[in-house]
Amino acid sequence: MESQWQEVLGAIDSVLEASFTIGGSEVTVADLFVVVAILVVAFLFSRIVRQGLDRIMRRRGVDDEGTIAITLRIVHYAVVVLGLLTAVGQVGINLSALFAAGAVFAVGIGFALQGLTVNFVSGVILLFERSIKPGDIVEVDGYVARVLKLGIRTTLCRNRDDEEILVPNSHLVDSTVKNFTLHDSTLRLRGSVGVAYESDVARVMEVLDTMADGLKWRLRDRTPVVLLTGFGSSSIDFEVSVWTSDPWQAPRYRSELLKGIWFALKDADITIAFPQLDVHFDAPINEAASGLPRAS
Repeated sequence: MESQWQEVLGAIDSVLEASFTIGGSEVTVADLFVVVAILVVAFLFSRIVRQGLDRIMRRRGVDDEGTIAITLRIVHYAVVVLGLLTAVGQVGINLSALFAAGAVFAVGIGFALQGLTVNFVSGVILLFERSIKPGDIVEVDGYVARVLKLGIRTTLCRNRDDEEILVPNSHLVDSTVKNFTLHDSTLRLRGSVGVAYESDVARVMEVLDTMADGLKWRLRDRTPVVLLTGFGSSSIDFEVSVWTSDPWQAPRYRSELLKGIWFALKDADITIAFPQLDVHFDAPINEAASGLPRAS
């Protein structure tokens, strides 16, 4: 029995001592296990550090979820990279020789993974620049979404239909993106309406201003604005502007603004105009039409 165990241990030892060359350095299988162990420890250490840093930041009054998430992500990358460098140095791999030997291969991989590399670099830019962070409400490609998570390659968002959307990081860096909560969450909402030409303009503006001032969800430090915007073919046109601090509810608030305009004008007996067209006939046509039999 003892001889069998010795044979097993000898076989394991021979496997661990098997070596090959990486970057001009001789590396054994045992060295690879050391690398894996160091990386596992690095990930575990990163998790512990991030948990502790999260508690410290919250205790000190940092309540911005975007700031916390970005800080923890940067710490995670730093710890993992440090662990990787430590693992490579521990086994004695010559990085300069490795990079030189794999230069041609790296170029080929670079072309193949060009999109992935661009998105990764864009993700790093977003992390440091903080122009977009978790919790922000953004408009991308015509839809409004809330940023849930900044990833290495993509950013996870959720739109108003509760659909999760993966947006490539490069798209957020290279394209025009509206960020409704970059410095503050103030958003202006507008409602337009046209009234009949016989309406009293001063009275219309007074009614609309009173209605807008009574909206419960509007920002109290921003006075509503009522503007006469033009004279249309069938109506005198007005625009009502109010401000809100919740861009995510903008469609519902705008609906309430339009309903408020409708009912306020109805209650004030002010006619909301609709397209009309007056047709005038020349005298010969009128005379000819007068002789036609009328429908009973």
